[in-house]
Amino acid sequence: MEPTIQTIKEAHSRIKSYIHKTPVLTCKTFDQLINAELFFKCENFQKVGAFKMRGAANAVFSLTEEEAQKGVASHSSGNHAAALALAAHHRGIKAYIVMPKNSPKIKKDAVAGYGAEIILCDSTLSAREAGLDEVVQKTGATFIHPYNDYHVIAGQGTAALELCNEVNNLDVLITPVGGGGLLSGTLIAAQSLLSDASVFAGEPFLADDAWQSVQTGNIVPPKPPITVADGLRTALGNKTFPIIKNYVQEIIRVSEEEIVSAMHLIWERMKIVIEPSAAVPFAAVLSRKELFINKRVGIILSGGNVDLLKLPWL
Repeated sequence: MEPTIQTIKEAHSRIKSYIHKTPVLTCKTFDQLINAELFFKCENFQKVGAFKMRGAANAVFSLTEEEAQKGVASHSSGNHAAALALAAHHRGIKAYIVMPKNSPKIKKDAVAGYGAEIILCDSTLSAREAGLDEVVQKTGATFIHPYNDYHVIAGQGTAALELCNEVNNLDVLITPVGGGGLLSGTLIAAQSLLSDASVFAGEPFLADDAWQSVQTGNIVPPKPPITVADGLRTALGNKTFPIIKNYVQEIIRVSEEEIVSAMHLIWERMKIVIEPSAAVPFAAVLSRKELFINKRVGIILSGGNVDLLKLPWL
């Protein structure tokens, strides 16, 4: 069943001992720049360095004992892989992660470090899915999708729940959008907690399949993955798309230059490390300031996993 504010609150009580309650930071310079009050929910400080820990933990701890005994499985080269591995470790069960052979060593090391079994495959989606099918058939493990899963969506919604509990009277919430798990959870939370607020999303022009999907009313497959915001290269799912289509105010598209500039600004002025995907909603606010003037704006900074040897402004 589609999540509700109740399932998001239940998710929060289920996972709160396995996640960080991340801080909300402000920056006077940015408030003056936009002529608004901005509140940054810092999921870059979350366990595994990203909001994905919330959804993975909720999915893993929602399994029955019988399901849990067979473990969990997914295919991912990113933050979901590490999050699922850590959540499974906390529950004391096996995690099987199918990862492309060309995944960065740092990501493979992180997943292995949390105790997951890594199955390497070619870097195509069909190879990843075939590898996953084989693991599930062999082990009976439960497939936990990175975003197209109602337990995952409810878990991601806990970031907005915490933000709304900490900061009163927000007029706007804005998140990035890739597969749509974080945005969907945020939309559901906002429906109940902020009845008059608008929820926006930021998306790269070079990966604007969510914007196109909302425009056309059908899920549009993603373009070839060339945006610097590598966490946002995935298509919407059949569980995330209807929630987004029904409730999002607008998806604001931004250029690669705007993403890198926003990321650089946050590093420079706020002294925190965020990844390019996390800079996308702030880039959207900067590019469309007129929408946010005199508003109280909650921005979810989705993660901080970045290769320090390949910073986009170098």
